[in-house]
Amino acid sequence: MIPPGSVIIADWHLCKESKEFFQKILHKKGRKKFGLLESPVMPPHVSVETVHYKVFLSGKSGVGKTTLAARLAGLNLPSVHHETTGIETTVVYWPVRLRDGGRVLFFRLQLWDCGENALRRFDHLLPSCREQADAVLFLFSFIDRTSFDDLSNQTAKWSDPSVVKVVIGTKYPFLIRPEHEVRSGHVSFWRPYCFFFLNNASDLTFSCTATCQKETSRSFRKGGTCRCCVRVGRSPTGSGTWPPS
Repeated sequence: MIPPGSVIIADWHLCKESKEFFQKILHKKGRKKFGLLESPVMPPHVSVETVHYKVFLSGKSGVGKTTLAARLAGLNLPSVHHETTGIETTVVYWPVRLRDGGRVLFFRLQLWDCGENALRRFDHLLPSCREQADAVLFLFSFIDRTSFDDLSNQTAKWSDPSVVKVVIGTKYPFLIRPEHEVRSGHVSFWRPYCFFFLNNASDLTFSCTATCQKETSRSFRKGGTCRCCVRVGRSPTGSGTWPPS
């Protein structure tokens, strides 16, 4: 596996030279909504290659697939839940600078979201979502145990080793305080997501060895502890620090 940060410069978006590129994905101080045939328009003298990725969002109804797509695209989040009736696609553009050579690229992520009931009713939808997919995000909700139990069924449908698989936990139920807020006693915040890469389906079969703030949670590696039961600056067992250095 390639170490994080070895391909792109992770904090390049904070540099002044990135402003010209990020302005192309903004509109009125917010993110611009791109259609399927739209793309950022750069000046003629600036040549930027676009790298395309198709990403499918998988999970039970109500886990937050549509909300995650909207959050990644910087769009307004839906205020009321309703089942996605068919396939909805969301296009996300994000500029990056490569560490080797300093070349700037635009990542184009086409997020495919399909309702659970629609997938069950129409057999042709899942093959369409699978076709030429580069990655799949398996979503489960921390407040819905059945959505976690269903992950094994979700992952079994994606056996292609060339597809990147990532599991994302949504609706994070544990109260997290940043270090500076702990010291000052200011307002807390909810940590909405946690995610990890899935190497194989067996990572989903083991129980967490630690105790959460409220209840025993699930882990995704044998004998390990899961991030869902970790509070900032304290390990699940109450000693040491997390994440480990």
